[in-house]
Amino acid sequence: MTAPIAIIMGSQSDWDTMRYAAETLADLGVDHEARIVSAHRTPDRLYAFAKGAKAAGFKVIIAGAGGAAHLPGMTAALTELPVFGVPVESKALSGLDSLYSIVQMPAGVPVGTLAIGRSGAINAALLAASVLALNDAALAGRLKAWRQQQTDAVTERPEGSA
Repeated sequence: MTAPIAIIMGSQSDWDTMRYAAETLADLGVDHEARIVSAHRTPDRLYAFAKGAKAAGFKVIIAGAGGAAHLPGMTAALTELPVFGVPVESKALSGLDSLYSIVQMPAGVPVGTLAIGRSGAINAALLAASVLALNDAALAGRLKAWRQQQTDAVTERPEGSA
């Protein structure tokens, strides 16, 4: 059986950001697959992946892209699965170009758009896991524990204060 979550990205360089989604899913014990599927350089691969994603067993797609960032929107146009888009920080415009490209989808082609970079990748993984947790009590428990760890890690006073 295919993993329930696919992490796709436009190029190898996007892995520097998207690995945080993979690490978060791994921490939660959620199976996932990571693939390079470029909207511009491998459009046939994108088409085949997106059209076959549901039949392959995927439940959620996390798509990271930089620059023109067409991958999340094109994927969403080709599948009925939920797609979460992660804008990858670009050198030219610090990821704003990616963010604007992903967030400006026309009505009827939804892409859940996250923050630029590492935070967006982590949150995309948490959202994807939350979707799966609707029908998986064990995963829901692991998500609850993960969030509690976040809460517990916040100290009441700054270090070195009285």
